[in-house]
Amino acid sequence: MVYRVEGLDPAPWRPFFGLSDAELGERRARRVVADLRPGFPCRATLEDAQPGELLILVNRLSHDVETPFRSAYAIYIRELASAAACYVDAVPPVFETRTLSLRGFDDDGMLRAAVLAAPGDADAAIRDFFRERREVATIHAHNAAAGCFSARIVRD
Repeated sequence: MVYRVEGLDPAPWRPFFGLSDAELGERRARRVVADLRPGFPCRATLEDAQPGELLILVNRLSHDVETPFRSAYAIYIRELASAAACYVDAVPPVFETRTLSLRGFDDDGMLRAAVLAAPGDADAAIRDFFRERREVATIHAHNAAAGCFSARIVRD
């Protein structure tokens, strides 16, 4: 094995689906309904929601480190997400149609390298990253256009 792409555990966000719009607003979250595909990438299932699916849009700390690279941004979680997806030596569906910013971090949370991967090129870019940059412990994939966190990729 070379790498593993990990979705987020949806459990912390399940209670959000039962909240009112006002209660969601107090938590800087919003209820949204997907109206196109692709366009609403779930960070738990690592798939785009189907039109008509309910999601929660919430801010999440994606890189919780005590360095200048600490990072948070908006993410979607689908109501039907029951478990975190995991892809071993394969990329998830949400990577296939997007240009990705792949950001490589060392064990101290410092950015060591970054590359762009065009749609369809993520697998090769991830493999090259881990082969050529031994100091990189994890890669954070972000959607290049919107900048939002997509998934964490760990070296296996």
